[in-house]
Formats: sequence, C-alpha cells, structure tokens
Amino acid sequence: MPLRHGLTLPIFGPLADPSVVADLAVAAEDAGFDGVFVWDHVLYRRDPGGPDPHGRADVPVADPWTTLAAMAAVTDRVAVGPMVTPLPRRRTHVLARQATSVDILSGGRLVMGVGLGGDGYGEFSAFGDEPDPKVRGAMLDDRLALLRELWTGEVVTSARPHAVATDVQFLPTPTRTPPVWVAGRWPTRAPIRRAARCEGWFPIDLPGPHALAAGVEMIAAARGTDDLADFDVVVHGTPEDDPEPWAAAGATWWLTQFDPWHVTEDQVAAAIATGPAT
Repeated sequence: MPLRHGLTLPIFGPLADPSVVADLAVAAEDAGFDGVFVWDHVLYRRDPGGPDPHGRADVPVADPWTTLAAMAAVTDRVAVGPMVTPLPRRRTHVLARQATSVDILSGGRLVMGVGLGGDGYGEFSAFGDEPDPKVRGAMLDDRLALLRELWTGEVVTSARPHAVATDVQFLPTPTRTPPVWVAGRWPTRAPIRRAARCEGWFPIDLPGPHALAAGVEMIAAARGTDDLADFDVVVHGTPEDDPEPWAAAGATWWLTQFDPWHVTEDQVAAAIATGPAT
C-alpha cells in the first residue's frame, strides 16, 4: 500500500482562526494530500511553569471540533480528525455527539486520534481535572469503550469506573464507525497494547525508524497476525524530513508537522505548495 500523506496542524497563534485552517485544508486537498489533522489543546504556553505566572505567554488556541467542522464543510476527499484528543479531559457523550456530527458533515472522513494528554501546560490541573497519568490511562480505556458503544446507535448502559451511561441511545450514528488511532510516547508499552485493539498507532518521540519497526512487531504480536493491511501506522516529521526510511519500517501515514510556537499560515501554505513528500 502506498504511503499516505497528511498535515498535522497546531491550531495556535495565526492558526487559531478556523477559517484560516479551513482554507489550508482546501489547499492541501487540491495539492494531493490525503489528510489534514489538528491538535487538541485548551491551553498552550511558551514558558510552562515559569517563575512569574503573569509573565507566561499563553498562546491563542482554537477549538478543534469547531475547526474540524469548518474543514469538513469545505473539503471533499481528505481525512480529517483530532491528532489527538485526550479522552480523560473530554466528556464522552459530548465527544460522541461532536465526532458523529463532524463525521456526517464530512461524509465519513473522520479519523479519531486519542491519547492520555499531558499536564505540562496545566491543561488538567489548572481546571481541576485528573493529573495522574496512570489514572488517565484507566479513564482513556473506559471512555474509549463507551465512545465506541455510543457510536453503534444501540441502547447503552455502562457502569465502568470512568464511563457511566444509563439506558441511552445515540442517534444518528456516524456515516461509518470512525477508525481510532492511539497515540503514545515511545517506548511506553501500554499505548502499543491499546493501539493494537484499535485501527492505528501514532507513536511520539521515536528515536528513529528502527524503533518504529520494533513497535510494528509488537503491534503484530498483540494482534496475533503479521497481516496489518487494515491497520495504520502513523508518524510525523518536518517538511525537510525524508519519509521513505519510515515507510520502509512500516509507516502507512506520514504527517508533516510544524513548530507549534512559531507556525504561520505562510509556512503551512509553502509546505502545501511543495506537495506530498515522495
């Protein structure tokens, strides 16, 4: 299967305007990219934990689901989705509604990237949410299971510790059940096992293609098959990076990424104009 190409956009600063990102998504689709994905943050800071809280530069941040809806409405082909949404700080039933609406709006092009999220910028602790990553792991598993159940359109009752629902039915259902890509920092094993139960793996902080190849072997072992034709392995790199060594190691998607503190519309437009890396 040929390597697919996408963009992963930090919707901060000048990209905190959904209309700007929607225009970039149209340009990316016209240029031949296969997907345009957006970061999911509520807070991003230049100097996390600095000595003077009033001196921190809190970066402008857009809402990902509003932005994804804007993108879905003006594109026809590219996959869209959050890369990634931290389920532990999302209310599952609200997320299920948002995701379903974007999937329908896009005609079935939503990809759901999920992960634990991090508290480096106070995104959990500043709002009274769970800061412990081990607890967030349990929350992620429970809420992902409930999210999938709500998407079925069947009557759902869930009494999981971190995902409660009582006799509810969510309609309409998505155009298709959105594939789930699970993010995780290498070499943590729990996200790999979690990803093996889903439709894709989005590893972060890989030291090189050799680590990706090792992770792909772990995924195959966990799934009990060497046939990963229906499974996505997603990596990201800068516009200057060569994706071919990563493709040889098992990547199926290459996402062009940008510096979150210095990203500009012109910078993204230039990468789009260059076209997908070959």
